[in-house]
Amino acid sequence: MLLNVFPDFVSAHAPMLVVLLPLIAAPLAMLVGNRTFAYWISLAASVCSAVLAFGLLISVIDGAILSYHVGGWAPPLGIEYRVDTANAFVLVIVAALSTIVLPYAKTSINREIAIRHHALFYACYMLCFTGLLGVTITGDAFNVFVFLEISSLSTYVLVALGAEKDKRALSAAYDYLILGTIGATFFVIGLGLLYMATGTLNLADLTEKLSTMETNRTMRSAFAFIVIGMGLKLAIYPLHRWLPGAYTYAPSAVSAFLASTATKVAIYVLLRFMFSVYSVKFGFERDTLQIVIFPAALIAMFAASLIAVYQMNVKRMLAFSSVAQIGYMLLGVAFLNVTGVSATIVHLFNHAITKGALFLAVGAIVYRTGSSMLPSMAGMGRQMPWTSATIVIGGLSLIGVPSTAGFVSKWLLLQSAFELGGWPIAFLIVASSMIAVIYVWRLVETLYLQPPLEGVQVEEAPLSLLLPTWVLAIACIWFGINAEMTVDAARAAATALLDGSYANGPVTVLGTEGR
Repeated sequence: MLLNVFPDFVSAHAPMLVVLLPLIAAPLAMLVGNRTFAYWISLAASVCSAVLAFGLLISVIDGAILSYHVGGWAPPLGIEYRVDTANAFVLVIVAALSTIVLPYAKTSINREIAIRHHALFYACYMLCFTGLLGVTITGDAFNVFVFLEISSLSTYVLVALGAEKDKRALSAAYDYLILGTIGATFFVIGLGLLYMATGTLNLADLTEKLSTMETNRTMRSAFAFIVIGMGLKLAIYPLHRWLPGAYTYAPSAVSAFLASTATKVAIYVLLRFMFSVYSVKFGFERDTLQIVIFPAALIAMFAASLIAVYQMNVKRMLAFSSVAQIGYMLLGVAFLNVTGVSATIVHLFNHAITKGALFLAVGAIVYRTGSSMLPSMAGMGRQMPWTSATIVIGGLSLIGVPSTAGFVSKWLLLQSAFELGGWPIAFLIVASSMIAVIYVWRLVETLYLQPPLEGVQVEEAPLSLLLPTWVLAIACIWFGINAEMTVDAARAAATALLDGSYANGPVTVLGTEGR
């Protein structure tokens, strides 16, 4: 186990430290109030969490399961942090993207957020980061809700901080607050119904108790509430109303971080409840996936992409593109086979690096021009060649061009459709990808084929913005050419989700023994 390379204390408490370090950094950043201190402590916490997350992934990649008993109280009485391949993979996505975005944020927020709010920004960023990590790693259903709200409440503030530049950020944050609260309410009602039916909130314990309760109406109702609640959180079409505004008017670093992580964690939660807590052998779950999720995914792939074509604000264009990409992920889930779920999980990673690169690149242009409107980017391909090149790379990955990361997950999705004999569905996947060519080409054409606006002359983005953007752009190419690591990890995670090993596999207990 890679955890053995860490000191004994770190190895024994790695699942807790992943979440605890950013949780400690958040109040320290705010209490000290110095923006330089707030940045460095946030970056240190993020880097440490990323290293620990990668160690956890390597430790469970072979199918092992790690269990950490919080406070020494054994589950189901105590809260458990439980790590398998699926959530370790998502932990790496969240921690890696946070670590890449933070150095970018240090420069970008100087133009978008008042200096007096910088410490608040880092505190909320760390709280959002903490919440996303906690949702991913916890093995307790109510803990999922608690961390989900920690992440959501801090996100509302992060989006609202964009009001320094555009007052519409306040209405976007308000929309997000209302719809996020409704989603959380549905989710927690579902958890309450589960507790009423089973008397437990431990995810592994729920799995065992629900396995013999298929006809129980309470647990069926709980499933409906949970799916609707998480549907709002992850912006399933047509429950996506909050997402375009939040991504468009939030500060550039916030848009990049949220687009890369927040919906990915919500999809993980949906996967965990559908395949670990509940079971695909339940008829009502298969019906939900085939009658509700499947058509919603197909509609999202086309409707959101078509809406993106007509957007003049590039951040809003990318936001609607994210709604379409969520459709691809949900389509893989609805296929209900290992290849389809593998496509969903690998697309969590590939879309994170692709959309992260695009939002960071657009943010770099906003840093120089002060606008994310498409006409203001005319001729930037000549004035900001390095930034514009990352937009091209990210756009190609978004379309799914071979040798880019986006191609890998779409190819797996096509393979899944072929396995099921769904040739018409495979055609629809390709057709919807072609719509992405239209809005990506609009952006490329503006950057390279249109002359700059009269009197507009800008310099290339600072190195502090370019380096994080290029890290993600290179990752789009690297993981498109050398996809073995991500695909193998995704397939292992999908297999574990579908075979029920989360509750029944061999478990290694870390930290203090349960009482």
